[in-house]
Amino acid sequence: MQKNQRWLKADKDKKKIRQYLISGIRILAITAVLCLAWELVQSHANELRQNQLRAEIKKAAEAETIQPTAAMEEKEAISQEKSVRSDTQVLPKYKTLYAQNQDMAGWISIAGMKIDYPVMQCQDNEYYLHRNFKKEEDKYGTLYVKDCADLLTPGTNVVIYGHNMKDGSMFGDLDYYREKAFFEEHPLIRFDTLYEERTYEIMSVFLSQVYDAGEDVFKYYQFYQADTEEEFDDFYQNVKALSFYDTGITAEFGDEFITLSTCAYHVEEGRLVVVAKRKQG
Repeated sequence: MQKNQRWLKADKDKKKIRQYLISGIRILAITAVLCLAWELVQSHANELRQNQLRAEIKKAAEAETIQPTAAMEEKEAISQEKSVRSDTQVLPKYKTLYAQNQDMAGWISIAGMKIDYPVMQCQDNEYYLHRNFKKEEDKYGTLYVKDCADLLTPGTNVVIYGHNMKDGSMFGDLDYYREKAFFEEHPLIRFDTLYEERTYEIMSVFLSQVYDAGEDVFKYYQFYQADTEEEFDDFYQNVKALSFYDTGITAEFGDEFITLSTCAYHVEEGRLVVVAKRKQG
């Protein structure tokens, strides 16, 4: 009798355990579905925000092509009066967005990819890591250059930073450049400052990391200006040696570059880097 009671109690305990496990699995599954749904909602909301910015540029560009000369001159005069950077003409297609946020420094895009975004610049280099174009808190952040970057005076290198988002937004699509075949289909980057349209040819794609201050290694993120051929050669030889593959693009002292930097996960504080040379003409 006692054995039967022990058996019945053990059986009940097993059933309870199974029920707890099933309930736990259900809760985990529901939580995972809710998290995924929330990620999709955020991704969609981010894409809507970016599309609004792109629409503003498209609208401004289309208006510029049909604007009568007199109206264009009047519009230019008004814009220059309002512009903080009144000594330089802002490209017509960027005036509307620049009026909304004067931290805007340019626009970057790559044909056939999600990368089609404004690039920001302000004194706080961490500000746009977690804020969107409207300066709202946003985990996607906004692409940005550091305050030391001079986009008016031609320099050797401009480093542009952005998050590596799971949905491929911001600089998430840069992971595709690990494959040479993808590079061959998308070899050009368009990076306009507010004042000038520019095209760049991808020269190198490699993995790196953020190093300790005292480490004597190549730190791509500290290279902005080559005042001598020796400084240029150090940069050029390192990015070429680190590259996943040979892009066929070469450079010489005096050339200008952009460097796209995003997170990678091969090491702690890892980075994926794409370096491109400005195309002349």
